[in-house]
Amino acid sequence: MLTEQTYTSRSGQPLVSFIVPCYNLSADMLHACLQSILALSLRPYEREIIIVDDGSDTPVLQSLASYANEIIYVRQPNGGISAARNLGLRIATAEYVQFVDGDDYLLRSGYEHVLDKVRFGHPDMVLFDFTSQADDLEEYTDEPPISGRELMRNSNIHGTACCYLLRKNILGNLRFTPGIDYGEDEEFTAQLLLRTDSLVRTTAKAYFYRMRADSAIHKSSARSKIKRLNDGLTVISRLYTFSATLPPEERPALRRRVHQLTMDYIYNVILLTRNRHYLDRKIKVLSKMGLYPLPKYDYTRKYVWFRRLANTSLGLSMLMRAIPLLKKER
Repeated sequence: MLTEQTYTSRSGQPLVSFIVPCYNLSADMLHACLQSILALSLRPYEREIIIVDDGSDTPVLQSLASYANEIIYVRQPNGGISAARNLGLRIATAEYVQFVDGDDYLLRSGYEHVLDKVRFGHPDMVLFDFTSQADDLEEYTDEPPISGRELMRNSNIHGTACCYLLRKNILGNLRFTPGIDYGEDEEFTAQLLLRTDSLVRTTAKAYFYRMRADSAIHKSSARSKIKRLNDGLTVISRLYTFSATLPPEERPALRRRVHQLTMDYIYNVILLTRNRHYLDRKIKVLSKMGLYPLPKYDYTRKYVWFRRLANTSLGLSMLMRAIPLLKKER
């Protein structure tokens, strides 16, 4: 339900709608996010900034008076990141959409490169990189345009929804699944790529991910860990079920992603619980779904190595000992 709105008068369609969900964020973080968007070379009528306040204890509108002419502000009862982004998508009117979490911000040099890709090439999507380090001015490498299906069939992907600029009209009825707080990006992004005919991937670091100890992904309570694992399994199940409905030529692309997510899921069960009995129960669940043993594909050396270990009881015991000792991956 929309409770408050502030619209800026524009002529024509904006180029980019920036959808910024926020929940109980400090004003400084949100202001840094907004400033990073306003600092871009987009003229006022080329941008649309949609702030979705996901039921913050204190409405963030109170700290945004100085941005009243630059933003669209909406507030909803707390429903999670998926519901907040979906609300933003309903409002967005621009040709392209960019998701930006309110505690993160865009890096001007890298993001200007992304904007150039859509201004002069008009692809369906531009995939870019993120960083948690200070911005640098390194040279960027761009890959030739391909389809999202081809990308998923031949490469690993990062599912993070904030790391691509997408043409809104390719979405159709695709939305984030409400209630999934961990892994919602993976389900959305994999299905989005199947709809993408023209995609450009660049090494430009255009997004600053702020490492926060109190963010959802870093919560360490037992309940949060189990929620994360349950959501991950739900996403895998939904994508695997969806893959069965695809034409034969598209199915391998999504199945590869499902197999990689299954590998990640087994890794996370070990890392987050360190409990062999819990692991064995989840292995049985994966087996009933038809996802275990991990299928014999040579996607990457990491996948081959992990598959060989994870598919035997002895190998799982070795992983149980080794994974907690490894540095947590990006």
